[in-house]
Amino acid sequence: MSNLKNYLFTSESVSEGHPDKVSDRISDMVVDSYLSNDPFSRVACETLTTTNKVVLAGEVRGPEIKKDELIQKVRDCIKDIGYDQEGFSWKEATKIESHLHSQSADIAMGVDSSGNKDEGAGDQGIMFGYACNETDELMPAPIYYSHKILRLMAKDRKSGKLKNIEPDSKSQVTFEYENGKPKKVKSVVISSQHSADIDQAKVRELLRPYMLNSIPKKFLEGFNEEEFYVNPTGNFVIGGPDGDCGLTGRKIIVDTYGGAAPHGGGAFSGKDPTKVDRSAAYASRYIAKNIVASKISDKCLIQLAYAIGVSKPLSIYVDLYDSDLEKNKFVEDKIKENFDLSPRGIREMLNLNRPIYEKTSAYGHFGRTPESDGAFSWENTDKTNVFSK
Repeated sequence: MSNLKNYLFTSESVSEGHPDKVSDRISDMVVDSYLSNDPFSRVACETLTTTNKVVLAGEVRGPEIKKDELIQKVRDCIKDIGYDQEGFSWKEATKIESHLHSQSADIAMGVDSSGNKDEGAGDQGIMFGYACNETDELMPAPIYYSHKILRLMAKDRKSGKLKNIEPDSKSQVTFEYENGKPKKVKSVVISSQHSADIDQAKVRELLRPYMLNSIPKKFLEGFNEEEFYVNPTGNFVIGGPDGDCGLTGRKIIVDTYGGAAPHGGGAFSGKDPTKVDRSAAYASRYIAKNIVASKISDKCLIQLAYAIGVSKPLSIYVDLYDSDLEKNKFVEDKIKENFDLSPRGIREMLNLNRPIYEKTSAYGHFGRTPESDGAFSWENTDKTNVFSK
């Protein structure tokens, strides 16, 4: 894609009510529950959601949390998302099972620090971070505006302003690029679950303002309304886990850069911050964002690689999408000098041992606003001076 000057590029987002995102939310709630009680807890939680059933499975090490307490928190998640339907509800009709058990001693031995040995990575793997100056948030435009549409819809649905629209929604935005920059929106798709009381013409009328309020006017000049697709298959009354089984970690491109950059091997949700799948992806975004924010480059891709039980990254790769080898070398050297990319170093640098993960589970882990409780700390641009030549 980087060699093309003029092209179309599309990204999609899914709402917090999408079955896979319900699963991500529940898994991240489990992470937060353990970290709230002990910031050094270990959690690897997977969730399955289907018609009137939720199943939790995985490994934990930390304080004892009663099964009933966790099950109640699962119901709280479902209630907050907005499900009280015949096939999926926060109430007793939905059965919730927890099969969480203790972490393997073999994994713990390889990962824990002891004596002179620093804490090792929780697994092998590759992680990518990316940033570009297409939006103020230094995110690719297609994924950023796809998220924004659904985020605004969810806000109004929960406040009662948007009626007859149910929690399960998807969006997709296609941009026309000229000279490698987003020029205008070519098409927008919004599919949303709705009540049986309204027809598709009404759904379109309800959702059109969210497209207009999410995407800057400059990108919608000359937009062809025939390229605005709402529920293209027709009725969408049965949705959420009742319409489709949900699993943790199945929306990893939605979680990151919408396909505009490579993706590492693992998902984020349900994993505590010792897992480099999560923490190193956050660290690489943090570095890439600060590089682009320093204006040394229009876009930047970082790759980190780890081995289980080894604390330092095996490799750090930087691509500034230009042929300036000296600048690339300068940036690589600055990263090595200024960032401790061991698992512990990342957690301390970004203050990740906190219960801040449930809110990351929908509308993307990147391009968000850093919050006072430390959530989205990897979106701060407080290291730009490191890269200013």
